[in-house]
Parts: sequence; C-alpha cells; structure tokens
Amino acid sequence: MASVIALSKDRRPIAIDLFAGAGGLSLGLEQAGFDVVAAVEYDPVHATTHAFNFPLTEVLCDDISTLPEDALRESVAKGWGNHHPGEAWDGTVDVVAGGPPCQGFSWIGKRRADDARNDLIFHFFRIVTALRPKYFIMENVPGIASGEHKELLADFINRFERAGYVMPAAQILNAAHFGAPQDRRRFILMGRREDAPSFAFPSPTHRPVRPVRGSEAATNLDLPIGASVWDAIGDLPNLDDFSALASSDKVKLSTSERKATELASSSYARRLRGIEADPMDFSHPRSFDAQWLTSSWQTQHTTVSIQRFSSTPQGTTEKVSRFLRLSETGLCNTLRAGTGGERGAHTSPRPLHPRLARVISVREAARLHTFPDWFRLHSTKWNGFRQIGNAVLPMFGRALGSVLVEAMGISPTRPTEIVSMPDEAFLYMAMGDATKAAGATHSSIPKSRRQSREDLPLELAV
Repeated sequence: MASVIALSKDRRPIAIDLFAGAGGLSLGLEQAGFDVVAAVEYDPVHATTHAFNFPLTEVLCDDISTLPEDALRESVAKGWGNHHPGEAWDGTVDVVAGGPPCQGFSWIGKRRADDARNDLIFHFFRIVTALRPKYFIMENVPGIASGEHKELLADFINRFERAGYVMPAAQILNAAHFGAPQDRRRFILMGRREDAPSFAFPSPTHRPVRPVRGSEAATNLDLPIGASVWDAIGDLPNLDDFSALASSDKVKLSTSERKATELASSSYARRLRGIEADPMDFSHPRSFDAQWLTSSWQTQHTTVSIQRFSSTPQGTTEKVSRFLRLSETGLCNTLRAGTGGERGAHTSPRPLHPRLARVISVREAARLHTFPDWFRLHSTKWNGFRQIGNAVLPMFGRALGSVLVEAMGISPTRPTEIVSMPDEAFLYMAMGDATKAAGATHSSIPKSRRQSREDLPLELAV
C-alpha cells in the first residue's frame, strides 16, 4: 500500500468541482477551507457566472463526457498559480467533487434507467480515477438509490472499489439538519483513496424549525435551532417599493434604507450580509458594496393572481398556480431548477412570499439556499432561479468539506486578502456572448451525450 501523502499544515487543501453550475458546492468547499482551483461546467451562462464569483478559480466550459484529463490538469495548474503566484503545482489533488445532472434519477422526472444523462456519473468516475484525489464527493437526488437505478449505482460503486477507493455506505442527508432554512434531501456518496485517512459523514449540527427526513440524531435537544424562512428573508425590503427593479435586477439603497434592513436582520441574515462574522466560514473575502440590493428583479403579476395569492394562507398551496405560500416560521420547500432549453425551458414553480402577494425574488431564493449577498446570480430571473435550483447549498457543501478537512488533520485558515470581483458584464450575457466569453464551442446543452458508459475506454470499465 502506498504511504499517505502529508499535507503541509499551512497550505489550504485543493479541490476541483465538476458539473459546477454557478458554484454552490465550490463555495461550500471554500468555506470549509479548500481552495477550489478548477471547475468544469458545460453551460456557458452558468460558467461565466461561476467565473464572476470565483476569480481565482480556473473555469473550464466544456463537456465532461469528452473532456481530456490533460486539459483538466492544465486548468488545475493555472488555478493553483492563481492562488499561489509563482509556485508550480505539485500534481496533488485533495478532493474532486460534483453533482452530475440528476434529471435521469429524479422522482419528478421519468426516471428512465437508460437516460443518457445517467451516464455522466461514469465520466465523473473517469475523471476521479485519472486524477487520483485523496477523496471525492458526489451529490445527487435520493432517487439514484432506488428502483432500477440501484443496479447502476452498485456498478458505479464497484468500479471505485476496484480502482482502489474505500467506499463507506452512502447516506441521504437533509440540508435543514445543517442550519439551512430549506427542506432539501440529497444522496451523498463519498470515497477515499486507500492511503488517505478515514472520515465520518457529517452529523447534524442543527434542529430544523420543523421535523424533516434525511438525517439521524437531528432531534438532539442540545443542537441549536436552524434558520426559518423569515430568518432568511425577513430583512429584505419590499421590491415593489423600488421602481428601478421593474427594469433592472439591482438598486442602490439609501443609507437609511440599508440601516433599516440591517436592524431587521437575524443572525443568519447578518452573516450572509457580511456584517457578522461566521466563525465556520474560511472562504476568501470578496469585495462587496452592501448598499446594493442585487438579484431582485420584480415579477409582475396580474390583479387576479395577486388577489389569489393574498388569500392563500401561509404553508398552503394556492389552488390555481399550485405555488406554495411559504410559512415564515417554517422551512422553504426544495427549490428546483426546472428544465433547460434542451427540455423545453420550463420554469419550476417558485414559492410565494409569506407576507407579500408575489413569488420570491432570486435574492430571496439565494438567501433560502444559504448564498451570501456578495454572491451574484445571472441577471435574468429564469437563469438565476435555474442556477439556484441546480446548486448544492453552500452551507451543506461546507459540512461535507469540513469532515474531509478534519480527516486530513488540517486546521482551516481564513485568507485575509480581499478578492476583487470581475466585470459585472459576466452576469448580463445572453447565451451567444457567454459562449464567446467562456471560450466554449457550443451554445446549448445537447439532447444526448456523445459517449455512453459502454463507450468508455476498456481500462475504465473495471
């Protein structure tokens, strides 16, 4: 057996995010103490949003099913150089993480075992076994572990074991058990290289404000109570008070308006606003002007819809639209992405604000998804909500990353240098401009992937 590679105590471990989207898992790993040196995302709009939020990360806009390992290694080396100017990457990768597209496994989809998107998990395997990281994390919907998908999952796990990875039993965890104000269950598969220290799956850190499924020991009365919907969004102003938000996704608050929102902020909101330190957040600080309310484009509803929304009690579903009206003392339901252009560009139902007669804004959804206010989503509501619905909650990703940092015996360090953000133009690009900016050769998600798992190189079909 190979000896364990020691990691310098003063170096932040490095991670690679596959299927990265706008960067929810990337941010969670960074908050846990990792430097995310490279990210791979197929959709150019999501890739440019990721590049905006992670200026030090080398974002590769490419199809993982045809991505050469050498191209990814080159991006990792560049990302390492961004974090450590003048230093050469030594070839070590601590973690590869990712959430392959889940539509083929989702309960709300057709759940076809032969869905081409299911094969992307085997390309995740290909990349992991090529880079040989100490650990990997794969996130997906719980449906991957049920029905006819069980056989596919067993094959996937067996390949990792035969490739020299130790595979603890996968778990279905709920983000609400880690402080998030959202009921979101996810399948988590984590593995370690045989020579890497063992780890334990994260235990619940919070009691949700209402019971949810997904983790054991979450009824422990010694745990602090997690955030509620109102803790997350109660300080945000009424968008209808700002005429500018009818034609823009952002507005600059006056000093008095900003102070009023700060006074209304819960501890949860104050941390996301950056006005209260989060002792468990080890991410790189970003430059951020707190006077700007962003990702807050208004949604215009008809008078009839407004009347129906107004008469819908909190915690119930409006009968015509089938939108859930959030309960301010409860949790948000699972925020979903809807479908991309290759599947008809359907928008997933958006919850109704608990007190106002409208759907929630992108920024309110981001708060419910544990994104800090400096984190920007694409300016359009459709792409912004899609990016949130596809993302791992950063707070949840942080919990997953933290157990690996602990297993490696590292004391996380908090960088002090403030990272300057790029041009906001990244957030306002249509697909064509985003394709050019990302250096991509495609402008839409393909209906089918060019390789299936049967097409993988023979040496990977272990």
